Amino acid sequence: MSKHAYVKACPKEFREQVVKRMQLGDRSAREVAGEFGIAVDSVRRWMQQAERDQGRRQDGLSSPEREELVRLRREIRRLRMEREILSKAAA
Repeated sequence: MSKHAYVKACPKEFREQVVKRMQLGDRSAREVAGEFGIAVDSVRRWMQQAERDQGRRQDGLSSPEREELVRLRREIRRLRMEREILSKAAA
């Protein structure tokens, strides 16, 4: 098993610290990943998301948009369950 086979979700503050370190521009993603003990792909994904949030990338959802999408999907799931319960009760 590789050392990165399973990693718990990192706190937002930790991700922000990694992104700030990358934005200094004096180290590669591989070097920053080694410094923080995380996978290089995580560093790259966090940088891409930070660039979306800052409006420098348009190839995906910003963090607020992603949070809204998750919230709306939960709401839809809840409403469908309520509708199903009500339709069964009415039958």
